[in-house]
Amino acid sequence: MTELPDDALRAMEAQLLAMPPARAIGLRITGCTHDRLRLEAPLAANVNDKGSAFGGSLVSLMTLAAWGLTAMKIEQAGLRADVYVADSQVRYLTPLLADLRAEAWLDGDASWDVFLATLRSRGRARATLDSHVLLPDGGIATRARSRYAAILRPA
Repeated sequence: MTELPDDALRAMEAQLLAMPPARAIGLRITGCTHDRLRLEAPLAANVNDKGSAFGGSLVSLMTLAAWGLTAMKIEQAGLRADVYVADSQVRYLTPLLADLRAEAWLDGDASWDVFLATLRSRGRARATLDSHVLLPDGGIATRARSRYAAILRPA
């Protein structure tokens, strides 16, 4: 799945791991294309009282995957901006009894080119991203749809 340079992925992983909650869940980047970012975290660090994945860890991993993809797109465009999650809708579909694997991608009706052009011209832009956490068989344990806001940093 990896199509981006290793140094860009290592830099993004370091940026994510600079956040204490991301370190606590034990995330790592395990794949990235120009359209998707995949993060994984061990179940052992994210288990609840039932032995399944903790809901807060599931939503955190999806949020970080979508945030990371948005931040990488902005950086690849040569821009410097702060990225914030604006809102999210989460659906927990079935318990996950395995390591967490989250993927995030831009909503199918949206365009990174339009998002980046808006960010350049207005100094701020919003993007809607979809994400999910997969079951070991490829099914979906949890899914989210979130909006992210980007605001250009002063030069």
